[in-house]
Amino acid sequence: MKLLIVEDEQELQEDILAFFKAEKVVCEAVSTASMAKEKVYMHNYDAIILDIGLPDSSGLEVLEYLKEINKDIGVIILSARGAIDDKISGLNLGADDYLSKPFDFNELNARIKSIVRRKHFHGNNTINFEDIEINTDSHEVYVNNQIIILTQKEYQLLLFLISNENRVITKESIVEHLWGDDTDMFDSFDFIYSHIKNLRKKIITAGGKDYLNTIYGVGYKFQRN
Repeated sequence: MKLLIVEDEQELQEDILAFFKAEKVVCEAVSTASMAKEKVYMHNYDAIILDIGLPDSSGLEVLEYLKEINKDIGVIILSARGAIDDKISGLNLGADDYLSKPFDFNELNARIKSIVRRKHFHGNNTINFEDIEINTDSHEVYVNNQIIILTQKEYQLLLFLISNENRVITKESIVEHLWGDDTDMFDSFDFIYSHIKNLRKKIITAGGKDYLNTIYGVGYKFQRN
């Protein structure tokens, strides 16, 4: 899962970042509406945590921009306690949920997971893909009812591939989704092959089919046989 945090209160932004990074979630953070619009134009996210009160504009402007560029990203808005009009406006503009400040981080996490499930997996906690079963709560993965042990990146990669079934995914897209802003530290993306190879091997070793197809010179496609 990849999140964009749009929050101008520096301490709160850092606390949210620390919480989700401890949950092994890839996060990026900005503090203005203009920076948020630049991010969503250039990159893809599973969900956005969006503060309504930003220094350069209302967070509602970001929601309007998402509609304008036709990006279907889950959004939970943060607003001051009692700001009913902001919440109603945000939901009318396409936000999926809202929380009033101050809030509990575990509740924020649960709501984000719920939004992502609705967007990608029809609200299910369990994802079934042929002989693969994934429990998104426990992060357990089964192939033919046999549990397989994946690294955190392999687990995130599998979810990313399944949620983009039948689409060609470039190595650049995979790195951006799994590492976010840290992609700048890589000279090349060839190491992605090792993650793909290990994931494929673990699925096949457990008796699963080979769903990963290499599109030479482009990337990979995850599809049913």
